[in-house]
Amino acid sequence: MRRILLSLLLFLGFANAAVAAPPLVLAAASLQESLNAAADAWAKAGHERPTLSFAASSALARQIAAGAPADLFVSADIPWMDYVEQRQLIAPGTRVDLLTNQLVLIAPAGGTRPMPIRKGFPLAIALGSDRLAMADPDAVPAGLYGREALTKLGVWTAVAPKVARAENVRAALALVESGEAPYGIVYLTDAMASDKVKVVGTFPEASHAPIVYPAALLATSKSPEATLFLRFLASRPAKVIFHQYGFGVK
Repeated sequence: MRRILLSLLLFLGFANAAVAAPPLVLAAASLQESLNAAADAWAKAGHERPTLSFAASSALARQIAAGAPADLFVSADIPWMDYVEQRQLIAPGTRVDLLTNQLVLIAPAGGTRPMPIRKGFPLAIALGSDRLAMADPDAVPAGLYGREALTKLGVWTAVAPKVARAENVRAALALVESGEAPYGIVYLTDAMASDKVKVVGTFPEASHAPIVYPAALLATSKSPEATLFLRFLASRPAKVIFHQYGFGVK
């Protein structure tokens, strides 16, 4: 009987290992295509493909702080990773800066002319009674960068009443894709992911804080695969993938 029980326990142990959930990665919305491509490459190398969940970095950070179970967090800016780290919610020594990005002004693909972005550029006049699509400038990284840039360029006061606030950068992109907004502020990588919009201006790097994507293993993670996947994301093969989607690599 003892042998039978031991065999049953061993079987259940192997069964549980076999059905263990793959690592869960919480990632900024702007990473959708590139991180999916990286996960596909990881799976082709013989690993279990991670589960990817995309949203605004602000929303993900708050979910982590509220106890959401996950293994990795990839943020679109440093402050929201700081928010998680200050609450001792990432595994010590695992935080790494992965990527960089650029901030651009987009319009629906078509006849809109380029709009050189400089001090006092006439964005508010170009908008008229229409709206500027932006991720929420009070919380979401792309919106925070956008507000900072518009403020430094001296046009935020005129533009602020015309902002259509979106829950994340991809929602802002969708407003321009659909024609609901004639202009939008997104990352270069978002613009590259759509054939329905075009870049009409690039914000000077000096107009906003550097756009950096940090990643870290979460303190509650028990997944060895999550640790390995994080190392892969910082590796040369993964950097080649991210570069193909328009990201700068650290």
